[in-house]
Amino acid sequence: MLRHLAIQNLAVIEAAAVDFEPGLNVLTGETGAGKSILVEALGLLLGARSSPDLVRTGADAASVQAVFDDPAGAELILGREVTVSGRSRAFLDGRLVPATSLREAASRLVDLHGQHEHQALLDPDTHLDLLDRFAEVTAARAEVADCFAELRQARDELSRARQLEEQRAARTEIVEFQLAELGRVAPRPGEDAELASLRTLLASAERVRRLSDESYALLYDRDDAALGSLGQVWKRLAELAALDARFLPHLEQKDAIKAQLEDLAALLRGYAASLDASPARLQEVEDRLAALERLKRKHGPTLDDVLERHRALRAELKALGSAGERAAEAEQRLAAATERYLRIAATLSDARRQAAGRFSRALERQLADLAMNDTRFEVRFADGHPGPERWTARGTDLAEFYASPNPGEELRPLARIASGGEISRVMLAIKNLASLDQPGKTLIFDEVDAGIGGRVADAVGRKLRKLGESYQVLCITHLPQIAACGHAHYRIEKRVYRGRTTTRVERLDRAGREEELARMIGGETVSAAAKANAREMLKTRSAPW
Repeated sequence: MLRHLAIQNLAVIEAAAVDFEPGLNVLTGETGAGKSILVEALGLLLGARSSPDLVRTGADAASVQAVFDDPAGAELILGREVTVSGRSRAFLDGRLVPATSLREAASRLVDLHGQHEHQALLDPDTHLDLLDRFAEVTAARAEVADCFAELRQARDELSRARQLEEQRAARTEIVEFQLAELGRVAPRPGEDAELASLRTLLASAERVRRLSDESYALLYDRDDAALGSLGQVWKRLAELAALDARFLPHLEQKDAIKAQLEDLAALLRGYAASLDASPARLQEVEDRLAALERLKRKHGPTLDDVLERHRALRAELKALGSAGERAAEAEQRLAAATERYLRIAATLSDARRQAAGRFSRALERQLADLAMNDTRFEVRFADGHPGPERWTARGTDLAEFYASPNPGEELRPLARIASGGEISRVMLAIKNLASLDQPGKTLIFDEVDAGIGGRVADAVGRKLRKLGESYQVLCITHLPQIAACGHAHYRIEKRVYRGRTTTRVERLDRAGREEELARMIGGETVSAAAKANAREMLKTRSAPW
C-alpha cells in the first residue's frame, strides 16, 4: 500500500506531501490543475523515462519519494531524482540503486492504468498477455520462452554450420596458405625480444670484446689481479674476525666467493672468442627479425597474437574438415529443439484454451456490474497449423478478443465495436480480473471515466469502491458519481502566488467533499441544489452495497 508520496519541484508542483489511505482514494480538480503530474511522479518510480523538462523552472532538480507497505508488512521507500542536466538517480531505502532495481521493486507494489492502456487494449497483440495473466500460466510461458531461445540458438548454429560448409573449399585454401606462411617462419614465444637483444649485442661486438678482455685481465691475468690478491684478503680478515665476530660470516664464505670469481673468469676468458659477430650473423638476425615483423603486421600486433592466430587457424582447419559432420549434428539439435518447443507450446496452448471460456464468463460478469449487462465476450484463436512464422517466445498462439455489447449483434473484434466509454469499462473489468492474483498491490486508474457518464459512471464508481475493499485504489476522475464513492478524497488545486504557478494537494473532510462534489456537479457557480445533490451522493455512495 502507498502510505506517503512526497514531490518537490516537479513541473508546477513546488512541494507536495500526501498521505494516502486504504480503500478507494479519489483525486479531483480542474483540468490543468496538475492531476496528471501525480501520475507522472508515480510513473518515474515505475521506471518511466525522465526528462529535464520535468524540473520546475528555477530549480536544480526534481524529486519524488514514496513510502510503501509491502504485502509482508515491511516498509519500503522508493525515490527518484531528475536534474536539469537530464541526469536521473534512483533510490531504494535511501541507497543509490540502478533504475532497473527501482523498476522491479515498484512493479511489485504498483499497477498503473493510464489512458494509453485504453488504446493498447485495442491492439490484438496485447490480448494474449492479458489472457495468460488471468490463466496463471507464468511458469509455462517461461518454459516456452526458454525452449524458444534454445530453438533460435539451434537455428543459428545450423545456419553457421551450413555457411561454413558452403565456404569450406575456398576458406580451406586461405587457411592452408596462412598456416604454411606461419609454418615457414615457425616463431617461438618471446623470440622477437631475444633477437632484438642479440642484435644490440652484435652491433657492439668490438666494445664487448674489449670489456670482456679487460675484465678478465683485472680479475685473473695481471700480476695484481683480484683473484691473486684474495689470499692476502682472507689472512687479514681472519685476524679481524678474531677481534670482531661480525667478520666471521664473511670469512666462512671465502670458498664460495673464490669459486664464483673463478667461474666469472672462465666465462670472460672464452666469451670474446665464442661471440660470432660476423656481418653474416648480424644479417641473419636482421632477416629473422624482419620476418617476425611481417607476421606481426599481418596477424599481430604482438608475437603472442601471431602465435594465438596460428593456433586458431589450426583449429579452424580442423573444423573445416568436419563441417559436414557439424551441419548434420546441428540439424539433429534443431530437430530436437523444435520438437521440445512445439510440445511445450502445445501444453501452454491447451491451458489457454481451457482458460479462455472462464475468462470470457468472468469478464461478462464484471461488465454486467458496469452496466454492460448484455455484453457477450469471446477469446478467439487463429486456426490452422501454426507454422514457424507464428512461433514466438509466447508460443504458437494468436488470440484476439471479440465482443458484442448489444443483443442481436454478432461478435466482432474489440477494436471495431467498442466506443470510448465501452473500452474504458472493458479495461476496468479486465484489470479488475487481472488484479485478483496481486494481493497488496496499489492500483492506480488515470481517468478511467473517459467517455462515460450518468448511470454508467455510477456503476464504475461502485466497482472501484468494491475493488477498494480488497486493494488500495487511487483514481483520478472528473465525475462526481465516481468521486463520491471514495473512501478518501483529495483535491488538486492550482494557484498563482507571487507570480509563480503552484499546485497543492489537500485531503478533504466531509464538508470539503460536499463543496468539491457540488463544484463538479454545478460548475463554477455552486448552488444550494448542487450542494444538496452532493450530500445525497455522499450519503448513498459512501455506504456499503
